[in-house]
Amino acid sequence: MVAGQRVRAVPVTGHRFDRPEPDAFTRTYWDAAAEGRLLIRRCGDCGRAHHYPREFCPHCWSEDVTWETASGRATLYTWSVVHRNDLPPFSDRVPYVAAVVELAEGPRMMTEIVGEGESASAAALASGGAGLSAGVELVVAFREGVPVFTRASELPGASELPGIPAFPGAPV
Repeated sequence: MVAGQRVRAVPVTGHRFDRPEPDAFTRTYWDAAAEGRLLIRRCGDCGRAHHYPREFCPHCWSEDVTWETASGRATLYTWSVVHRNDLPPFSDRVPYVAAVVELAEGPRMMTEIVGEGESASAAALASGGAGLSAGVELVVAFREGVPVFTRASELPGASELPGIPAFPGAPV
């Protein structure tokens, strides 16, 4: 590159950057997500949950870990509004909210925050006028087999979902 010369982005075609390629180990996770279930791993030795899926516990290094269905509840830990992304299919989604959420079971995971009627409310979420703040209660949703989250207040009846316990610390 010559000083002062701009580097030009080369469009990438045919590959989607929003879908990981499952391998023999992670296939269980992605198959469950395709069915609308969020899985985490739990250690049989120290009892702690972790995410992203690994074949060992990142806390105590034990290999005694098993799959567990997560409650689907989380709180917003941090987020950023992405206004530009040239990789497919993200360029069609801008602006969008990239986030780290803290699952009710303890682990944090990277995800996207979406709204009800996703395309219409993505801009509202991203504009900051939609009430996003650290600690907001979220519920998992799935887009094409990929876990994303939405505000619990946008999901009618979220507090009565069968098999999903109430948020820790929420008023009873």
